[in-house]
Amino acid sequence: MDSFASRFDYKARAVPVNYRHRFTQGRQSVSDYALLANDLEQPNTIHEENNYLPTARQLDLLRADYADNSPSQGTVETLAADYLAENCQSAISYNQSPDVPFDRSVNPYRGCEHGCVYCFARPSHAYLDFNPGLDFETKIVYRPNIVTQLERDFKHKHYQAKPLAIGMNTDAYQPLEKKYRLTRQILELCLKYRHPVTLLTKSTLIQRDIDLLSALASENLVHAGVSLTSLDPRLKNALEPRASSASSRLKTLRLLASAGVPTFAMLAPIIPALNDCEIEKMLEQVKLAGVNQAQFIMLRLPYELKPIFTDWLNKHYPYKQQKVLSYLKDIRDGGLNNSEFGLRMKGSGAIAQIIAARFKLACKKFAINSHSLPPLNSESFIYSAPKQMRLI
Repeated sequence: MDSFASRFDYKARAVPVNYRHRFTQGRQSVSDYALLANDLEQPNTIHEENNYLPTARQLDLLRADYADNSPSQGTVETLAADYLAENCQSAISYNQSPDVPFDRSVNPYRGCEHGCVYCFARPSHAYLDFNPGLDFETKIVYRPNIVTQLERDFKHKHYQAKPLAIGMNTDAYQPLEKKYRLTRQILELCLKYRHPVTLLTKSTLIQRDIDLLSALASENLVHAGVSLTSLDPRLKNALEPRASSASSRLKTLRLLASAGVPTFAMLAPIIPALNDCEIEKMLEQVKLAGVNQAQFIMLRLPYELKPIFTDWLNKHYPYKQQKVLSYLKDIRDGGLNNSEFGLRMKGSGAIAQIIAARFKLACKKFAINSHSLPPLNSESFIYSAPKQMRLI
């Protein structure tokens, strides 16, 4: 591993198999870790239990937005990213969680260049023998055969169509989608087979696929969501250094809704004492964008996310650190995470109840969630089993 990158890694959890032999590697940026090292102040200490430090990402905080090319103040070099190819044996992952409104998903990418410090998918990178810190943002795995495998899944004689969630682990419209177009190909395949889909992204790149989404919407085959975390550029840049701006996401919501695509906003994650004060303002902007559906998810910190997020708080909001962590513990029954079904998305306790009540009241004020999105159509799926061999 690169010596510079290793100084900022969070150590990966032990895994039974080394997966790296599956990847073919290609450097996708002209930036070089050694060059970046000369511009960074050397950290005084590296905590043994948490080698992830946000210092390595400071070069990204003021850079132009990957997705919408909106220039920010200053000119700052980006971190390098490696794109690693991994062929999958099956495209669809199934789950039985009562906390999510889908039982199957497809993820064309693992890891995410958006670099959101709170991302619940970070710990999953450890199972690829990468760390959930810097590796999650710079070692991005793509699945070149995922569309072929998805069509094979669709053609299986026992397959039953139900809404397929796209990119629910890591964003399906992150920057390398511009090059590989796997998400667009998945949408094309779903349109071909009349398969219902749901999407959630924080990237404006979804605007590229409005033609496909409109075609799917005409047959009640799609719900599309855009996540919103903060209207405050400073907080957004600190939380999500390489994701689209809030104004760009609101524009994306407006364009999707105007195109007739059933659209919802996801306020996520809600972080008490940090962005919960923006709930009403965000919902007002969602309504002004022409969107009438919204949901929220409370911050959760499984596994390595606990020290990663705590370090981030200490770096960016040290004066709020104790208050935020105290509120999170109240919401998570005394800890920083609660994986219990029914509680992990919304939390419990007085603070969680207050936030949920505020969200509900704001939705009522702005006439959001007064009716449901149209149900997705699973009846039009075109079953197409492989052709039988001719008998001689």
